[in-house]
Amino acid sequence: MFQAWQGIRSLTNSIQRYPVQRLVCVKATTTRPCSGYQQANVVILHKSLADDFEAFCHANPSPLPLLYRSQPGEWGCPPLAADADIRVDCPQYCVFKDGLLVSRVSSLMSYSGQLQDMVSFYLGCSFSFERTLRKAGVPVRNVEQNCNVSMFRTSLQCRGVGQFQCPMVVTMRPVPEEKLDLVAQITHLTPLAHGGPIHIGDPAVLGIQDVSRPEYGDPVALGPGDVPAFWACGVTGVEAVQSCKPPLAFTHSPGCMFLTDRQDSSVFASTSTPEPDQCPLTFSISQQPLHFSVASKAVVQSIRDLEKIIGEDPGERGIRALFVQDELLRSCLSLSHSSSVLITTGFPTHYKHNPPEETDGPPGAIAIAATLQALQKEVAIVTDHRALEMNQRIMEDAVKKGVIKTAVPLLSYQGNSPDSALYFLCHNGDHKKPRFDHLVAIERSGRASDGNYYNMRGVNIKHLVDPIDDLFITASTIPGISTTGIGDGGNELGMGKVKEAVREHMPNGSLIACDVAADFAITAGVSNWGGYGMACALYILSLCPIHQRYLHKGLGQPHPPTQDQHQAWAASLPSVAKEEEMLSILVQHGVRSGKTGTLGMEVDGLTFHPTHSDLIIKLRDRTSQRK
Repeated sequence: MFQAWQGIRSLTNSIQRYPVQRLVCVKATTTRPCSGYQQANVVILHKSLADDFEAFCHANPSPLPLLYRSQPGEWGCPPLAADADIRVDCPQYCVFKDGLLVSRVSSLMSYSGQLQDMVSFYLGCSFSFERTLRKAGVPVRNVEQNCNVSMFRTSLQCRGVGQFQCPMVVTMRPVPEEKLDLVAQITHLTPLAHGGPIHIGDPAVLGIQDVSRPEYGDPVALGPGDVPAFWACGVTGVEAVQSCKPPLAFTHSPGCMFLTDRQDSSVFASTSTPEPDQCPLTFSISQQPLHFSVASKAVVQSIRDLEKIIGEDPGERGIRALFVQDELLRSCLSLSHSSSVLITTGFPTHYKHNPPEETDGPPGAIAIAATLQALQKEVAIVTDHRALEMNQRIMEDAVKKGVIKTAVPLLSYQGNSPDSALYFLCHNGDHKKPRFDHLVAIERSGRASDGNYYNMRGVNIKHLVDPIDDLFITASTIPGISTTGIGDGGNELGMGKVKEAVREHMPNGSLIACDVAADFAITAGVSNWGGYGMACALYILSLCPIHQRYLHKGLGQPHPPTQDQHQAWAASLPSVAKEEEMLSILVQHGVRSGKTGTLGMEVDGLTFHPTHSDLIIKLRDRTSQRK
């Protein structure tokens, strides 16, 4: 009888407080858009834990955007709602004792005595942006299916504070792929409702094994062409309570939110058209596993400008016929998500000379490696066994001359058995334990369809080339390893992605075209330029707040890089002085220009000054505009 009276009192309170148009929302859950009002998650803790929990919220603003902290024993929340009473204003509450869920109740009136010493936290909720998504023409599947949103406990650990140590919870919403940009742009403007998605693609990246079995809420079915998109979720507060194990605590029941008096439009940081720096765009960077990345419109345009610069063709080789837009961008987005990168280079085109290598390739490889090192990635270089000793000496000289800060480990691969590539790429040959998550080939001899390796003149140089192509072929079968090829003629490793264009448009194309494809094929006027452009693009991405938030899955406070970080990243970039020094080192080791065979300061028949030096200046000028 007492419970029935509590339910009647709760409903009466709601009728008195809410305008008529909002009464439809006072029901078992609030998962359907509630007449355009902002919703909130609720966590109620003893006042002795309040300061730590507030700090925990500030340390993890994506899952726990703090709207209001009450005083001890304060039932209302004046900034959010008039005449509110947190004891009865959620449709259902969870009661925790020593971190364990002991009951679900429709009212906290019976706990009024204990609540005198407790503090209520009101946290933003992603339900607040669903109505805006629907108005923009985005289907919201959980609303269509008349169920709660799916909520999952992830493998991502929040930034801990005091006794609050817990994984982040996320919501999952299926989104049609063609709507991803629109969804990212709308939700990015709602930092008080968790902001933009923190992951788009394979749930396993977040440690979620089965999207049909959420820890909270209901299963939501994906429609044809849908991609799973994940947002940080305020139910992380429930996990925080369970991790802290307080003697008594309360939260809203997932899906049963506190309704404010604020219009849901109030969660948007701006109602005007966002500036390019605040307008996210999404890009597919992997199909196995499915993975999208995000960067601002301004950064995307900057990297497209870099791609245009490196695509200049002063040698008039017709390389524009091989160009695929955004390969530089998507490759660098993928590299930004990587932790360990393997680079390969070496094109022994001068088969009559010793050494037979050319000056295109090694400078670009060193430039990429330098920036990856500055960004705290693990980097190694694999090259032909016969050239290993020479490349070690070149690397030592590059460190001494300041071209790169730290020597990159040099490896060789000769493929002595059918499983050699798998064991080289993965610990103990286990495809679930890759050593590298991205392979980059820059001006590396590529295997043609007949199994041979050809220079641009059509001369077979197979006897000088180790089968590093096998690493790329095997990588294509291992989920989680992406590959990039950088070339300027189509006979380079990875350029098999554009082999039909090579066969049609390049001299000797039907013979020399590389048959081994990379996930991303970057075409440059000179391959070194592709390496320089990649270094600059990675630097630009490191300064993009939208990308960095997504990269870190929304965890922690979004901070700009420190002065020391910024200086280290900038110092790693290619410069005229460093690249001139690098070319000089190669010449001292007998490495010749690719096109002419000249042992001098040129690459592919183009002198360093002014051709290469001018292009480096262009890249640096465009890059510096993003500081």
